[in-house]
Amino acid sequence: MQTQPKQRQTQHTQGAVPADSGRTPAERHGGERHGGKRRFARHYLEMVVAMVVGMLVLGAATRGVLALAGTELSASRHPELASLEMAFDMSVGMAVWMRRRGHGWASTLEMCGAMFVPALALFPLLWLDVIAADSMITLEHLVMLPLMFLVMVRRRNEYGC
Repeated sequence: MQTQPKQRQTQHTQGAVPADSGRTPAERHGGERHGGKRRFARHYLEMVVAMVVGMLVLGAATRGVLALAGTELSASRHPELASLEMAFDMSVGMAVWMRRRGHGWASTLEMCGAMFVPALALFPLLWLDVIAADSMITLEHLVMLPLMFLVMVRRRNEYGC
């Protein structure tokens, strides 16, 4: 007589394994194909919102701490620092949201890299006076948003498409 394999423990017991472990976030949120493009677009927009929240909250905290120290971080006088600070703030907001949605560290850190790569790529153009300091953050966003899209396309099965 064959014995049946042990069923997974419920989440209420110690050492529980979630019933959906091993599935991608896209699979946990309604399947792989049904509404995939909408889910992909929604996830992209959610990440943009999370980035804005991170930028506003952490940016305000940074400015507050700097004001207490009697200094400021000016995008026109310190474009490199302002760009890196903004990328960090957005990365934190996005990473928190991605982890909450069940993404692994590899994809989360890859997406955070998409926040920093544009800044690092634009720095030489800034130093060579090809771009102005005041336009650095705008250009960073113009490169960052499509780069995020490309990272999502690379892992489309994870993002719902």
